Amino acid sequence: MTGRKRFVGTDSLGLVWALLVTTADVQDRDGGCWLLDGVRWALARVREVIADSGFSKRFREFVRGTCRWQVTTTENAADGFTVHARRWVVERTFAWFVRYRRLMVDYEYLPETSEAVIYAAMTHRMVRRLCPTE
Repeated sequence: MTGRKRFVGTDSLGLVWALLVTTADVQDRDGGCWLLDGVRWALARVREVIADSGFSKRFREFVRGTCRWQVTTTENAADGFTVHARRWVVERTFAWFVRYRRLMVDYEYLPETSEAVIYAAMTHRMVRRLCPTE
C-alpha cells in the first residue's frame, strides 16, 4: 500500500503532543486507539478528546473505557456548513507541516522517518514561536 496516514494529538494551540505515522490502509479508529494507547501514561492531565466524526463508536468506547477520558465528536452538519469551535486545530497543524518542503510530498521510505521529520518541524516551529526574529 502506498501513502501515509498521520494521526496527531495536539493541544488547543495546535502543538503536537502525540504522533503516529502509518500506512494508508489503517482505519481511523485503529490508528487513533494505537496513538492514545501509546501516550496515555504521559498525558495525565488530559480530560477530553475531541475527535472528528470519522472515528467510530469503537474508538469512543476505547477512550472512555481504557483511557477514562471524555470524548466529544464533531458531527457533520446535515443542512450545510457550520463552524465547530475546535475542529480546525489539527487541520491547522497539518497546514503548518506543508510549509516544510520535506513534508509536502512523501519522500520517506519508513513511517518512522516521517515521524522524525514531523517532530523536527514542530520543534523548529516552537523555537520560532519562543524566539521570533525580525
